[in-house]
Amino acid sequence: MHVYDIIIVGGGTVGLTQALALKNSGLSVAVVESHVSESMPTGAPQLRVSALTLASENILQNLGAWQHLDLNRLCSYENMQVWDKDSFGKIAFSADQVQKKQLGHIVENQAIRHSLWVQAQSSGYIEFLAPKKIKQLVFGQQECFITLDDNSQLTARLVIGADGANSIVKKQANLAQTFWDYDQHAIVATVKTVLPHNHTARQIFTPTGPLAFLPLWDAHHCSIVWSQDEPIAAELLKLSNQAFNTSVTAAFDCTLGLCELVSDRQSYPLKMRYTRQWVANRVAIIGDAAHTIHPLAGQGANLGILDAAALAEQIIRLVEQDKDFGLAKNLRSFERWRKTEAVKMVSAMEGFKRLFAGDQPIKKFIRDAGLSLANHSSLTKQKIIQHAMGLEGELPELAKGRSD
Repeated sequence: MHVYDIIIVGGGTVGLTQALALKNSGLSVAVVESHVSESMPTGAPQLRVSALTLASENILQNLGAWQHLDLNRLCSYENMQVWDKDSFGKIAFSADQVQKKQLGHIVENQAIRHSLWVQAQSSGYIEFLAPKKIKQLVFGQQECFITLDDNSQLTARLVIGADGANSIVKKQANLAQTFWDYDQHAIVATVKTVLPHNHTARQIFTPTGPLAFLPLWDAHHCSIVWSQDEPIAAELLKLSNQAFNTSVTAAFDCTLGLCELVSDRQSYPLKMRYTRQWVANRVAIIGDAAHTIHPLAGQGANLGILDAAALAEQIIRLVEQDKDFGLAKNLRSFERWRKTEAVKMVSAMEGFKRLFAGDQPIKKFIRDAGLSLANHSSLTKQKIIQHAMGLEGELPELAKGRSD
């Protein structure tokens, strides 16, 4: 029987952030992960990327992980442009308007995870159990008992589920969730454009779903996320490369000139999941285990990273107060804190999706008038920029700036 203070199930970006954020807790930590970390990506850009906000960057900097990233594969985004197709509605803003160098960076998901993995390997308090899978979880009064797929047994005072949307921790703890299907698929790919992206993240709303162009380190390459109603997404995936190039160029209003597909196309279904209870005795869940949202604002990874930093902050506070950090009643403040932020994001994404879906004239006029008004209001723009940088709302200390 191996005994730990905390066992984190899931060694992805959120789980590793959680482990590293507990560095000042004095607790023993184990990470159970079904796959060992892949190496830092090389060659062509990976298809799955994240738009890390300044708040998330601050966390990775403070945890010592940012230094392991290949800076030549990062791309800062200094400007953002959003518009409604075939209409006058648009908004644009930049980091300059708040005296910042950038709003954030576009980073490959594999690179984020690897940088955290490398940093975690150098810590003296994290033990990795990988590749291992959970076979059984039993929650007791004072501890949780875990049996792995090799029949080894572990105990911990708290188990943290950072194991994704289909979390086994969530299922074993019987934490109920609200769920609905967006009836859309997101197509991800890398395209080469005639015009340079100029470090600008762009998104256009079409009647059947949004299309985002995220700038990559090559001035003429962008990662696209094209969310479309399922029948249309299926047709787009069947197109030849040449026909897809024509479709994406037209959908994007030829903003960066002709687009050329330079990667495979992948797609994944879009679903909203929101777990109604994030903590119970001896268990807490974070990241996609607690919530998944529409990718139109690219905030999924950032929400999870902030969850991890906030939970670590609460656990360290409880340790300092000599309180049991595994009891649900002692973790309620974390749950209220992060559920508030998640609900705001889920509601905003659902509202945007519904508002910008279809091309009904009255609804189109209302949304476009709103975009135009916001574009001409400096106060509104300031709030949008702060939100885009992840600096709105109640932030954990790790997200507020460099601790050194």
